[in-house]
Amino acid sequence: MAEHEQVGGTAPGSGDDPSPGHAAGDGLRMAFGTLTALPVPAPRTVDRRIAGVAMTAAPLAGLALAVGAGVVVWLGGLLGLPAFAVAALALATTALATRGLHLDGLADTADGLGASYDRDRALDIMRRGDAGPTGVATLVLVLLAQTGALASVVATGAGVTGLVVAVVASRVVLPLCCTRFVPSARPEGLGAAVAGAVPVPVAAAIALSVAALSVLAGFDPAVAWWQGPVAVLTGWCAAGVLLARCVRRLGGVTGDVLGACVETALAATLVILSI
Repeated sequence: MAEHEQVGGTAPGSGDDPSPGHAAGDGLRMAFGTLTALPVPAPRTVDRRIAGVAMTAAPLAGLALAVGAGVVVWLGGLLGLPAFAVAALALATTALATRGLHLDGLADTADGLGASYDRDRALDIMRRGDAGPTGVATLVLVLLAQTGALASVVATGAGVTGLVVAVVASRVVLPLCCTRFVPSARPEGLGAAVAGAVPVPVAAAIALSVAALSVLAGFDPAVAWWQGPVAVLTGWCAAGVLLARCVRRLGGVTGDVLGACVETALAATLVILSI
């Protein structure tokens, strides 16, 4: 989730404090306009409150992405395509539907963490946006892990179920990373706009709800009863390890770090579902 990415296609407004209804509407527009490529209207104003709503609504944006990618998996099965090809096409659909936002963040974060132990230099490297060798290698390896794991899930016949669980659960990372426990690495940018914007009880409620719903994946005959919850929790833990590393090295979260955490959670979740 690159820092230079314009939030929701609009600049922060300076109008009056929006009503709860307007805040919810603008927050949803910001969530879908920033986290997906869907043609939604730009929010009328963007402030900290609306940014918090947008991060809270991130799993809903993830559900929209999962539906599109799930259709690709379903069609691939009808056409009898190889499982690896179906998995690659489904993940490509998700990447295109997010404008490659999270993948860009993953590459930039890897370059920043791998280039220098100097915080300011690492942040400067991440701000440039061009991918270096560390970023490219990380991107390739993570995509291989995601594609290989999803191919295994597709081969069992649980491709749609696994994809929905993984994509939605990986977006839960966003509200979890935007609570008051995680500072911003910079005084400006997307990280500064969303850091601490989601109340802890709200983030906890979202995580508990998605973890509980992941149990339903067990109704798919190809998924073990334990795989849904364990996969979701493993994905969040993997993202948490990366987040903790970034907070120590960079001083907090940036838009790139948020994107890297999403892709890390997606990979870890799919790996567990592939067992």
